[in-house]
Amino acid sequence: MEQRTEAIQAINGITKRDARYGTAAYSFVVSAIEEIMRSLVEIRHISGSEVCEGVRAAAISRYGPMAKQVLNFWGIDSTEDIGNIVFNLVGAGLLDTTDGDVPEDFIGVYDFKTVFEDEYYER
Repeated sequence: MEQRTEAIQAINGITKRDARYGTAAYSFVVSAIEEIMRSLVEIRHISGSEVCEGVRAAAISRYGPMAKQVLNFWGIDSTEDIGNIVFNLVGAGLLDTTDGDVPEDFIGVYDFKTVFEDEYYER
């Protein structure tokens, strides 16, 4: 419980320094990363593209056809925004990176309209 309180305090600090995304956006990305980690057979590093795919899957699972609108409401309009959130979490000490991880890993992983609208309705 103490770790959760510390994480919430850290996220609140992030949102005061960078108001582009609210606490809900950070909480959602963290929960998507936790889901990815639980799905792994062995604990390992996950790449920026894997984080983006996890966010996509979690958003569609939780919000269905409204996934894009929910993410947009939180200020998440692109995979680059997911990267900004991840690196803010890294800066706050809530996530770790490896030497090769850079914010650019998150740029253009997928197009929101394509994955949340076009492909969603093709199913």
